[in-house]
Amino acid sequence: MPAFARHGMLVYFAAFKNHIGLFPPVRGDAKLEAAVAKYAGPKGNLQFPLDQPIPYTLIARIVRLRVKQNLEKAKSKRSK
Repeated sequence: MPAFARHGMLVYFAAFKNHIGLFPPVRGDAKLEAAVAKYAGPKGNLQFPLDQPIPYTLIARIVRLRVKQNLEKAKSKRSK
């Protein structure tokens, strides 16, 4: 499964018959969690239907959150 990484994995993605999946589930930002709720799959991953436009702005917000989370995690590991 293709993925993007920076100080750890940011997001994974995969194509399926009817949607594009984005992993892992979004956690840590209530506004963003609400914005992605309509795309939530059964295991918390996101499912973007192929018959609808891809919400690139929303995906960018998710990636920015994951970068921030990964950097905070890396910083806390260095300070230990």
